[in-house]
Amino acid sequence: MQISVSSYSFKMKNTPVERLRLAKELGFAAIEFTEVDMETAQRLREESERLDFPIVCYTVGADFLRAESVEAEAQRLYSQVDIARTLGAHLMRHDASRGFQPFRAAHASFAEALPLLAQGCRQVTEYAAEKSVITMVENHGYFCQDSERVAALVGAVSHPNFGALADIGNFLCADEDPALATGNIAALALHVHAKDFHVKPGSGDDPGKGWFRSRGGNYLRGSIIGHGNVPVRQCLGNLKRAGYNGYVSIEFEGMEDCVEALRIGRENLERFIPSA
Repeated sequence: MQISVSSYSFKMKNTPVERLRLAKELGFAAIEFTEVDMETAQRLREESERLDFPIVCYTVGADFLRAESVEAEAQRLYSQVDIARTLGAHLMRHDASRGFQPFRAAHASFAEALPLLAQGCRQVTEYAAEKSVITMVENHGYFCQDSERVAALVGAVSHPNFGALADIGNFLCADEDPALATGNIAALALHVHAKDFHVKPGSGDDPGKGWFRSRGGNYLRGSIIGHGNVPVRQCLGNLKRAGYNGYVSIEFEGMEDCVEALRIGRENLERFIPSA
């Protein structure tokens, strides 16, 4: 496994190109980017090639249930696939949905949503396959956050160009044990986000600024990799035993200085991966 970093982790007002250069300076093996326009993508590709520093993944939002239609959302994502290709990223992650619109959410189930989500994801990955870009869904957005739901969606899409992005920390947003959940989808993982959280029970007082609530009402706050409650080494071991040997990309959401946090997180992952 090699250690990369998400551009999302840099909490300062610098440009995408500056973030790419900083990631290389910090000793990462690669970078992934969140949404950029086509002009920026071309500049990033040129700088990536100049520095011999790969862009391995492109991460974008999507919502097949709240868009005008599944077809319309798929069409919108085709242009994002084109940006991924321009970046030189062979992987693209897009969301599935945050759930049905409020007026339907009270009586609509994931089982009802699954065929619609699978339809949209399949359309996008069929287009992406023609562009040599592999697409993935992440355990993200509460509605599709559980490992069981991620596995069900990948199975329903049933396409060799589609799999899962396993974010080892995000399972806590659905109050799922990260080690167990990572093990559940490890065989489906095409890319990995290393993320850590501090956790406090929802029965206690609100800790204040910087914290948010899980689906079950527990309090979460982003942390430096290895400083929080996610069993990072155990999660990596589950992935390794399932045969995963790709990039592990830090996605930092904490309150600490991001440069120092990323430096510590990278050092910790360098210790954790060999012994996982």
